Amino acid sequence: MASSLQLLLIFSVIISSFAHKPTSQNTLILPLTKDPSTHQYLTHLYTGTPMAPTKLVVDLSGPFLWLDCASRHVSLSHRPIPTGSLQCSRAKATTGCGSGRSCTLNTVNTITRAAARGDLAEDILTVERVERSVRIATVDRFLFSCAPPLLVNGLASGTKGMLGLGRGRISLPSQIATSFGSIHRKFAACLSSNDGFIVSGKGVPLLRSDASNSLTYTPLISNQEGTLEDYYINVKSIKINGKRLSLNTSKLSMDHEGKGGTKLSTIVPYTTMETTIYETFTKAYVTAAAATNMTRVASVAPFGVCFSSSDGVDETRVGPAVPAVDLVMQSEMVRWRIHGRNSMVEVSEGVMCLGFVDGGSSPDQASIVMGGYQLEDHLLEFDLGASMFGFSSSLLVRESSCSDFLHSMPRESL
Repeated sequence: MASSLQLLLIFSVIISSFAHKPTSQNTLILPLTKDPSTHQYLTHLYTGTPMAPTKLVVDLSGPFLWLDCASRHVSLSHRPIPTGSLQCSRAKATTGCGSGRSCTLNTVNTITRAAARGDLAEDILTVERVERSVRIATVDRFLFSCAPPLLVNGLASGTKGMLGLGRGRISLPSQIATSFGSIHRKFAACLSSNDGFIVSGKGVPLLRSDASNSLTYTPLISNQEGTLEDYYINVKSIKINGKRLSLNTSKLSMDHEGKGGTKLSTIVPYTTMETTIYETFTKAYVTAAAATNMTRVASVAPFGVCFSSSDGVDETRVGPAVPAVDLVMQSEMVRWRIHGRNSMVEVSEGVMCLGFVDGGSSPDQASIVMGGYQLEDHLLEFDLGASMFGFSSSLLVRESSCSDFLHSMPRESL
């Protein structure tokens, strides 16, 4: 992947030649990396005039992009948005001030849960786009929130805010689709412990056809009001080595208040489960592991179940040979299989832990939150228009990875 300096040089040379909108074959791409200390997924894009590289934490469910604007360079194209404007209405601002005052948004750091008022603004946003090679595309009037500096506390070092990919009207996918009429309100993501990516538009077919053409689809579900910006899927049962767990199915479903169900998240590092689900899950997993002669060892926080990784556990292309976990959705044919690479976390020499965490007896919303570790090296497609979610089996089955896709994309040589 090209460095930020290389990309900036490319942008400065060719920006004037790409003022037109992308054609229907264009794909916008954001590179992803994983911060090893926080386990947060990071991306970079360019904002303002002159363009400045901006590093952001990716929040799959985030309603919009927010920045610590006080630490930004002075942008000549930065414009505050007044109340009473169409942009303020589009953003569903919470301000009650009169016309002419700054429009404000309730802005949340979803990792620390700290919240503050942020001023709605617009500026130029620059991202990479793929045609026959990687070039650039700009959004002239991209809406975002200018948040106070204290809100970046808890984010990975060097980041300036968070990039929201949720179903809201001013999230990145929604604004990209509005700005470029040829791009559908749809994006794909491939998380990785190394190099991953997000693509908007017709990105998936540009990748390897064997993965993109074999996605399994399930509906994205919402609350009764249809206002939910998070991504929920309808997991109806869980199996370990093919054996269905005896669970309280009411907790697997979303109730009339929008509680329960299974949410996808890039903010939670490891999948969390409501306490009774977690207890049933781990008990069944320990039984299945014992049947394969795995040796249980002392737990290592935050994990509740750990095993010896050097005592008779074979290594396969999809990680250690351990019991498989299946999340079963609308039918037995629609299942998400979690292999050892995504179920076991190596915590020390010779010790691996089951990468699922007790989420407590009264979680705020979802009963299960699928964390980033379980999502890695799967090709994920979010179709906001059709309210459908597509997912591949582990790319490791194909002896591939998210990094392979990103590095195979051609870049323009200048």
